[in-house]
Formats: sequence, C-alpha cells, structure tokens
Amino acid sequence: MDLEAEIRALQLDSADENNGVVIPEDHNSDEVENLDKAPEEDLKDEVQESVPVPDEQQASEDHDEVMLHPVHNPAKAKEKAAQDKAAKEEAEDEAEANKKRHLNVVFIGHVDAGKSTIGGQILYLSGQVDERQIQKYEKEAKDKSRESWYMAYIMDTNEEERLKGKTVEVGRAHFETQSTRFTILDAPGHKSYVPNMISGASQADIGVLVISARKGEFETGYERGGQTREHVQLAKTLGVSKLIVVVNKMDDPTVNWSKERYDEIEQKMVPFLKASGYNTKKDVVFLPISGLMGKNMDQRMGQNVCPWWSGPSFFEVLDSIEIPPRDPNGPFRMPIIDKFKDMGTVVMGKVESGSIREGDSLVVMPNKEHVKVVAIYCDEDKVKRAGPGENLRVRITGIEDEDILAGFVLSSIVNPVPVVTEFVAQLQILELLDNAIFTAGYKAILHIHAVVEECEIIELKSQIDLKTRKPMKKKVLFVKNGAAVVCRIQVTNSICIEKFSDFPQLGRFTLRTEGKTIAVGKVTELLSAASSA
Repeated sequence: MDLEAEIRALQLDSADENNGVVIPEDHNSDEVENLDKAPEEDLKDEVQESVPVPDEQQASEDHDEVMLHPVHNPAKAKEKAAQDKAAKEEAEDEAEANKKRHLNVVFIGHVDAGKSTIGGQILYLSGQVDERQIQKYEKEAKDKSRESWYMAYIMDTNEEERLKGKTVEVGRAHFETQSTRFTILDAPGHKSYVPNMISGASQADIGVLVISARKGEFETGYERGGQTREHVQLAKTLGVSKLIVVVNKMDDPTVNWSKERYDEIEQKMVPFLKASGYNTKKDVVFLPISGLMGKNMDQRMGQNVCPWWSGPSFFEVLDSIEIPPRDPNGPFRMPIIDKFKDMGTVVMGKVESGSIREGDSLVVMPNKEHVKVVAIYCDEDKVKRAGPGENLRVRITGIEDEDILAGFVLSSIVNPVPVVTEFVAQLQILELLDNAIFTAGYKAILHIHAVVEECEIIELKSQIDLKTRKPMKKKVLFVKNGAAVVCRIQVTNSICIEKFSDFPQLGRFTLRTEGKTIAVGKVTELLSAASSA
C-alpha cells in the first residue's frame, strides 16, 4: 500500500507540473504532439496507465516547448492573408459592379411649375414617405390656406420655403426604380435663386424640365424673362445632355387633359430646345403628367384619364434613359460643393472622374494640401469605395474645413487638376444687358462646376462665323447679342478647371451679370497654369 501511495503522489506532482498530463520518459516529441491533440478521455486513461520516471522535469519542459511553439509557417500564413484580402476586394468589386447604376436628376423650370410637388410625389410613390407624414403635410398646408402645396413640403423643408411656396436651396432626395438609383436635385425656379439652380444642375446627369400647362402659366415661364428659357440654356451649358420635358398640371380645370394644349406647348418648345443645342429627336422626351394627383408618374394612365396618350410613364422614361459611360479608371476629380465639421473635415461633391477608396491619399487643389481618405458615405451608407457619378460625403484628414472653399477639387496626386488664373474660351453671347457691347474690359461672374468667381475679359481673339463655326480672319474689337467669340478671360483667384475636350464637366461655364445669364462657353486652352502638386 505504501508503494502505491508513493506512486500516486508522484503522479499527482507530475500532473501538476504538466497541466494534468503525465509524460513518460520514453515518449518522443511526436507522441507528445499526439498527446496534445488526443481527446480528453484518452488523456485520462494515459494518466492512469503511465508509469512515472525520475526525469519528469525534462519531459515537462519538452512538453511546454511544444505547447508554446506550435508548428507555424510564416510564408504560408502571409500568402493566405493576401488571398483572403484579394477575395474580399474581388467580392467588393463584384458588389460595386452589380450595384444599380446611379443618376442625378435635376428638376428645372419656371417658378410654380410644380417641381417640388413632382419631387414629393416621386418619393411618396417609391415608398420613401409614408401615409401618416403625407396627412401631416396636408394639414400643415391647409392651415396655411395652401391645400395644393402639401406634396411640395416633402422637398421644401425649411419654413421660408413653405411660407412663400418657393424653393430656395437645392433640395436633395433619393429613390430607386427597377434598374437605377436616383438622386433628385430640386432646383429653385425663381430668378433670384438662379446661382443655386446652377449649383444643382452642375451635378446632374439628366434634367426634368417641368412646364405648367395651366392657362397663362406656360406663357409666363416661356416669354422673355421667364425662367423656362434661362433654365434650359443653363442646363445645356452645365452638361445636362438629356432632357425630359414633363407637361404638368394636365388635370387643371383650364386644361382637363387637352391634347390641343399639350401639342401647342410641344410645338412652341421644340424650336427653342433645338436653338439651345438639344437634339429633340434623340435627347428630349415629352410627356403629360399630373404631379399633384400622381397621374402617369409610376404607372401608365388608363384611357379613362387621358384617351389620346399611349406612351410610357415618367418612371419608365427615367429608367430607359441612356447616358454616356464615365471612366472609373481616369484621374480622380471631385469638385467640392460644400464642407462641414463632423469628427474631422467632411467634403461633399460628385465624382466626375476616377474612383475613390478608403485609405487613399489625395490632394485638395488649388491649395495643394495632401489629405487622406478616412471614410466615404454614398447617400446615407458608409462604403469602402465609390466610382464616377456618385454623390459623396468624404471624411478626410490633413486639412481644416476653414481652408476649403466651394469649387476646390479633391484630386489625384499623380495627375492633379490644373490650376489657372487665365484661360482661353469659346463663348456664345446670349443676351447682354441693355444691348451693351461685349469687349475687352467687360466684367462678369463666372460659374464653372462649383466655382463662382469674378472675371474680366482681357482680349477678344476672334469672332466665330455662326454658319461655318470657324474663326473669322478680321480683327474683332467688340461683339453684340447672339455672337460667338473666342476670348481670353482672367479671374481674380486661382481656380481648378480643365479643357472642355479633356473633361467636359470641368470645362463648361456660364457668365452672369446683375442676375442674368449673358453668355455660355467652354474652355479651349489653359494659360498661366500653376505648377502641379
């Protein structure tokens, strides 16, 4: 019995040293490893069967060595990590590729044509706003004796807009159809807010020109001084290549879905759209709707509503519009339209070229500040990467928000956006104030992407023959309304622009003075380019 007690005591001591496992002397390291992997029951059996040996200490150390240093191949582990990362990136790329295409739609047209109401109706029909909210807006509008404005309240969120029934800021909202994600940009129609409308249209891919069919309202918007004309010209200049002309308020008692009224509006608009540079057969679609009642919006109308219309609904037209593809591999360009502080500096804008990823190093031009991308938000979602055409909020480090102005460009470091104070442009004079003449020394406000800057005409280089579209030989000192001219323009501060032939979005502009658009143009040559970052 004494011998048995001694053996048991030795076993227990050895087990304590080796985490409960007794290791006999004649076990080699392979067996130790196997022991390590053995199920718990087997280990218990082995403890019982093992015969202790004097050199338990050595066996214990060998076992600890095995436990502390399992067999490990760093090269293999590194390779696996790289494969996992590549697979993850591939999955992200695939998700990006399978994502619905994204389009920015700007609603333009004369004040009171019904732009905000249509925007509100779209959000309601696509399930972005619920019935309870609509009832709340209906009551609010009724209390203000403005029953028909309730749909507009979805887009016009501030009190000033609701009181006056006028959109001031560019409203933003998102909705989806079968194949496309849309961002709605609800631009102001009132002439006082045209600069805001320009900032909305400069981000848009397609335009929805809203025209009121109500008796007298179409005429007011279309006549000289009406915003319908100016908005169309601006939209074309700002790169809105496709236009959907919606003839709204067709349900109005003065119209009552009249085909004659619809045809009259179309016949008056087509020549004007052609003169503004639109191909009315390829790039323009006309359709009748009622924004307030939601007719011909998400679904086609029945014959009982409008017997003469058998065409598509508004959502169908939006879905089927083709726009030119953008280059996801081009140099990165994102004109900044706004900035704010939120756990760092956040900039907002639309990606015009290239792609952006979390962790990218970029440069803010023209002040050449190197920044790092910390986070990217598309709509309300945080994303790892984004391609061209997306409206983003990008959190960056390396710059303070007070050092950024609207019109600065977040740009690739290798191929930064050019910075100039002088450039050559081809201008189309639309309407000079009080029949003034356009000559060297003429001053105006330049609007180019998100840049708003004072400028001066330094030199008229040549006049363009409107028939041949070629420069005339004779020296030109001044031009009048309707003329086309090549001229040299100087701005007070450095601005980021591109030649129109390289980047249309950063190379087209408008000139305005005293609240009127006097000319539209495109950049043909960059002078005094500042050295790159």
